[in-house]
Amino acid sequence: MRNAIAAVVLSTAVLAGQPQAASPAKPDSDAVKALVEKVKKLAGPRWADEEHFFCEAPRANSPSDPPIEPAKIFDNVYAIGDQGTVAYVIRTSAGLLMIDSLSPNDTQTKLLPGFQTLGLDPAMVKIVVVGHGHADHFGGAPYFQEHFGSKIYLSDADWNLMENPPARGGRGGPPAVLPRHDQVLAEGHPVVLGDFRLMPVAVPGHTPGSMGFIFPVNDNGKTRMGAMYAGTILTPGFVSDEGLAQYAESVPHFEEETKKAGVEVELQNHPLMDPIQPKLDQLKTRQSGQPNPFVVGRGEYQKFLRVMAACTEVNIARRRGL
Repeated sequence: MRNAIAAVVLSTAVLAGQPQAASPAKPDSDAVKALVEKVKKLAGPRWADEEHFFCEAPRANSPSDPPIEPAKIFDNVYAIGDQGTVAYVIRTSAGLLMIDSLSPNDTQTKLLPGFQTLGLDPAMVKIVVVGHGHADHFGGAPYFQEHFGSKIYLSDADWNLMENPPARGGRGGPPAVLPRHDQVLAEGHPVVLGDFRLMPVAVPGHTPGSMGFIFPVNDNGKTRMGAMYAGTILTPGFVSDEGLAQYAESVPHFEEETKKAGVEVELQNHPLMDPIQPKLDQLKTRQSGQPNPFVVGRGEYQKFLRVMAACTEVNIARRRGL
């Protein structure tokens, strides 16, 4: 199964990013409530939405999430998708690099029309970097691989996950075609295209091979360091004990790497915990000299990750019945 597979068909229900969250089995204990209150104080006003999402009201991304207008968010970065799931296109000196590629059904309805709206040529996509091996992230990759010769990058563990998915009974759905087995992402081995360099960081938990990415963006001619945690757990109730424990270790690891890199730009492939639409609205009216809403600052980016980590501990405490 690890050799090139031209047309492997799987259920998108098997490889979907996040199932819908189930209702809590029981009310929070006093101990868990106390933990949540601590996270609220950590989050403050800036990350209140994030705390509420991760600690109190998680939900899955959905095909019904409202679409966003394709947008140029930095000098060299473009966003296409909806308010639950976003793909990012980065312009380099040697063509385009795309992070994620939306769901299979989005290629003709969102992804390619987004390129047209933004005046970008999809044939110039040389590389598609996939954050993890679920269909809402690799869905458009086979099309770009087949039609434009794009190279598809994914961690070794998640190539295996895609090609040998765990069995889940009783769930059907439209088929998802896999990209042919191609390039492998590994921590410490940058993906380079022309003058652009993206550094992968292993963040297992949501899937065995989930990745985070650290990369530069250009904001009105100034280079800033951005990052994306591309393996966010949106609905913890459906993650195994082992996966949640891995995630609890992965978030601090990504925090350490982003701190060393001086990350100050927050991007998400599932921007549900920090809504993207208000930022896009701000960009439309942004005047010269005003800050880019995606630039949160180094300290705030670290706090964003600490809130994510603290809510993971809350969810672990719930699972343990504390």
